[in-house]
Formats: sequence, structure tokens, C-alpha cells
Amino acid sequence: MTGIKNLPGHVAIIMDGNGRWAKEKDLPRVEGHRKGSEVVREIVEASRKSGIKVLTLYAFSEENWNRPKAEVGALMSLLAEFLRTELPKMMDEHIRLCAVGRFSQLPDIVREVLLEAIRITKDNKGMTLVIALSYSGRGEIVDAVKEIVELAVEKKVTPEQIDEDMIARHLYTKSLPDPDLLIRTSGEKRISNFLLYQAAYTELFFTKTLWPDFTQEEFLSALQDYSRRERRYGMTSEQVLGED
Repeated sequence: MTGIKNLPGHVAIIMDGNGRWAKEKDLPRVEGHRKGSEVVREIVEASRKSGIKVLTLYAFSEENWNRPKAEVGALMSLLAEFLRTELPKMMDEHIRLCAVGRFSQLPDIVREVLLEAIRITKDNKGMTLVIALSYSGRGEIVDAVKEIVELAVEKKVTPEQIDEDMIARHLYTKSLPDPDLLIRTSGEKRISNFLLYQAAYTELFFTKTLWPDFTQEEFLSALQDYSRRERRYGMTSEQVLGED
């Protein structure tokens, strides 16, 4: 445990900078992704030990399919390797694996390994690890709207019944709490189509550190930074403190 008070329950991370890290070292981009997967292991472990309940990692966006085929293939292979290698550890540490995204676009072997790991870990009661794969925040909202429209066509819901909670119940993340803290590495200051609906009141933390250089110490610093913030949700400080 970290001893940090007011920990976020759900941390989401945009793991950015693998390619730039490799370029700086005159290495193939795949080596940046390989090093990045090692950092994933370290941050999952740090999250578990810190008491984080949910950790969501933006592993592969729907837009990433536009990258060179060789790089996409390498990423898919690394993903399958990661899932196979880490499954015994997830079981030992009671980590439940979930995933969000349009899985139909994944290669068959990757989808099979992913779904099997989700099935095997589904009853684990420790930390929940969520991997966003072939994910698009806008696409998620579109898919939710389609589901609700289908219900309306079937006369199972009326326009008056559609509210924020109903939309949330049709998102990929319907069984998960909204993120409390969103971390992005590499110096970019945008959320890149990630958890657009869910991040309405999420605290943001940006670091210039490239993902392969992101350490457990910097992760804990982000948690410490979060612990000092006041989340008001549109209220005044006095209201949050119960003084008004």
C-alpha cells in the first residue's frame, strides 16, 4: 500500500510514446512497443499494491488500424503474448480481466486468447484490469445509440425514458465506474477519443515522460497529485465540504 489518502478508485491511462522512444534510440518501433509491454506489467503491479480497484489501459485505438501492417501485426502478437504470459499471474493475484472495444476487428487468434483470459479470470475479486482494444470513444457512443434506437423501434423504451443513465447502461463500460483519474504520457495534452462519455468529470494528469520510461514512482506521483485535488462536480468548495 502507498499510504496515499484519497486514492482514485478507477485510473485510466493513455500509454503514448512507444514509437518516439524507439526512434530516439534508433530502434525499430516494435521494440518501443515491446518495452512498453514491460511497463504495463510494472504499472499493473503498482496499481494492485496501491489499492486501485480498476485500471483501464488504452492499448489499441480503432484509428490504429491505419498504421503500417507490419506494426499492427507486431502489436497483435505482443498482445497475445502478454495475455498468455500474464494469465497465471492474474489468477495468483486475483485480477479480473475485462476489455472494451469492437472485438470483431481483432485477428481471430487474438480475440480467442482475449476472450479465454476474460472467461478464466471472471470470478476474481481483486483489482479489475480493463484493456481498450480497437476502441473508439465516438464509436462506443454510436453503438450505444444504436442499441437504444433498436429498443425504441421495438417499443421497449420511449424518448422520455432516455437519459444519461440509460446511455451509460449501453456503453461498453456499463459494468464499470467512471474513471477518477486519466493519465497520459508523452507530453501530448488531449484524450484522443478515449472514454469521451465517461471522462466528463475525470481529473487529468499529463506527463512528458514517454510510456517506456514511465516508472512506478511517477505513477505514484500521479496518484499523490490526484489526492491533493478537490473534485467539485459543479458545486462550490463549501458544498463539497458540507459547509453550505
